[in-house]
Amino acid sequence: MGNLTWLYAKAALTGFTRRGSTLPSYSRELRVEVDREHLAAYNRVCGFGVRDELPATYPHVLAFPSQIELMTAPGFPFPLPGTVHVANRITQLRPLLASEPLDLTVHLENLRPHERGRQFDVVSAVSVDGEQVWVDVSTYLRIGGGSGSADKAQEEPPKPTGVWRVGGDIGRRYAEVSGDRNPIHLHPLTARAFGFPRAIAHGMWSKARCVAAFEGRLPDAFTVDVRFKAPILLPGKVDFSAKPTADGWRFALWSRKPHLEGVISG
Repeated sequence: MGNLTWLYAKAALTGFTRRGSTLPSYSRELRVEVDREHLAAYNRVCGFGVRDELPATYPHVLAFPSQIELMTAPGFPFPLPGTVHVANRITQLRPLLASEPLDLTVHLENLRPHERGRQFDVVSAVSVDGEQVWVDVSTYLRIGGGSGSADKAQEEPPKPTGVWRVGGDIGRRYAEVSGDRNPIHLHPLTARAFGFPRAIAHGMWSKARCVAAFEGRLPDAFTVDVRFKAPILLPGKVDFSAKPTADGWRFALWSRKPHLEGVISG
């Protein structure tokens, strides 16, 4: 993950000149062996228990450097600054173990219009012994040039089942385990340079923290799909809600507005 600092600097220096209407077709492939100390650190930051089974969100941080490589490589049409992570869907087909070598692939696909601009997917997949066992689809939005025609319905907050206090250092702590050192997450001063009043929590930290709340209650195979809404300002306090459905759970994070809404199905 050490090259991510350079990739963020590269994005800041060269990204604003990017223009284009297609996604490059190249991909990244690598074999990853889980570092148990890193896994334990990730589990502590996100609220999981320490065990040999990987949290469903953990392979995302293994794929993240390759995701950033693709979005800063020649031919990628958008600047990385200002490209917003709006959704993430993870499908786990069976539990993954820390002892298993993981074959990881990452590619870009499905550039499409959005009412606020254009969006696309970064698809990461893990295989073990040739069998695909995990798929992650991160949807990003490039704001600008959209129709702006979406209607915004007034949302009512769900009844909370818990209240979480989110420390002011969670952005820095998650950055250490994820490699995602975007300045908006690290310090109030750097966040203000990008238009935020304070540092904000990582979306994938908030998703992982929600999944950790269901630990011990999920099947071996399931999909967890979230939409990222308003950012969580740090430090902060959020209401967590969880409601069972016919095939899983519906959950959300709220304060005065929705921060994250998701479903688990299995």
